[in-house]
Amino acid sequence: MRNNLKTRVREELIDITRPVADAVAGSGVTEGAALVYCPHTTAGITVNEHADPSVAVDIVGWLKDACPHDRRWRHLEGNADAHVKATLVGSSVLLPVREGRLDLGTWQGVFFCEFDGPRSRHFDVQMLGSAT
Repeated sequence: MRNNLKTRVREELIDITRPVADAVAGSGVTEGAALVYCPHTTAGITVNEHADPSVAVDIVGWLKDACPHDRRWRHLEGNADAHVKATLVGSSVLLPVREGRLDLGTWQGVFFCEFDGPRSRHFDVQMLGSAT
């Protein structure tokens, strides 16, 4: 299932837990996994704490420090740092589905990670498993 979103700033983590959980609930899969995939080379997908929004801010801040936008990059398009950040985060996560529901830990959420926004983006949720 394709999900569209618009990012607001150059770098941000957007909580996409609800649309992922909705895709799982509507899929009919009761046991298996949900693959959440980002088909963009300057964005990614991760799982981390979503109870405290400062965690996402800290992650973005650390990535900015580790891979500064103004570094002397060879890729001259102006977004080399975004490509590196996307590589560090990764383009997908595989999440367990149990009893027809996304089975995350108590504090976990799924995030779309934008590193070259603002843009119109999308992510996919592909179900793997069986329906009863």
